[in-house]
Amino acid sequence: MLVTVSTHDNTRQLVVLAVDDEPPGLNILRERLDNNPHVRRVFSAVDASEALRVLGGDDQELRARKEHGLPPVDAVFADLRMPGLSGIEMARVITAMKPAPALVFVTGHNDRAVDAFDLGAVDYLLKPCEQKRLDLAMERVLQKIDASAPRDAGVGSGVAEAGEDEVIPVELAGTTKLVPRSQVQWVEAQGDYARLFTTDGSSHLVRIPLAQLEERWSPAGFVRIHRSYLVSLQLISELRMGASGYTVIVGPEGKELPVSRRHTRELKDRLTGSPRNGYGA
Repeated sequence: MLVTVSTHDNTRQLVVLAVDDEPPGLNILRERLDNNPHVRRVFSAVDASEALRVLGGDDQELRARKEHGLPPVDAVFADLRMPGLSGIEMARVITAMKPAPALVFVTGHNDRAVDAFDLGAVDYLLKPCEQKRLDLAMERVLQKIDASAPRDAGVGSGVAEAGEDEVIPVELAGTTKLVPRSQVQWVEAQGDYARLFTTDGSSHLVRIPLAQLEERWSPAGFVRIHRSYLVSLQLISELRMGASGYTVIVGPEGKELPVSRRHTRELKDRLTGSPRNGYGA
């Protein structure tokens, strides 16, 4: 286990852990992290087992963090494929920590992006990792940290605040594109898959059931309007009543989507505010 300390002067002062079984990859990752202005201290481990020992070890700073209710490190940047305990298996242990560090996968393979998404990873980097790309990942780590910080209670609108702007890995011709949730206007179910329709007019098919996205994204302002559709509440401009039932108008292009009878009441409550939330009569 190696430790480096960044000389950058920055108030965020993050502590991170880099994990890679290949020395060249670990050296590059540690260098990229040390060059990021938000990072103060970098731990490193050559496999998943050593990484877990670092997180559970007796380093004075990491022990103090845990005593103050913080995760042992702010973020873990880990390879996916390692001998012995894999990165995915290690991630399952890490995400079970309360509180858990932010998780970023760094890998030479792009075929496990969906697994990374399921584990709540904030980003998924392909080797060789460029500095600009890692810096973007670190911004997403900061978003997650900020979203997890305690907030003063206030009057809500019936839509829970989103956490970090979650990204969805999308496979495109052998490459992995990361689509921010904030760019998604609506989602359409297509069997066990879902198609994301984004603000730039494109669509992406992902291997994620609509029910799973509904559960994950409801606090971020997405609402189920039909067995086949999940919609960003803030992008609904109209709720219309027609001969065949209700429809909604979504996005700047005015896409019209059907609303099923079973979802109408919830949608109206989310749009206008229900008495339970302190709005309405």
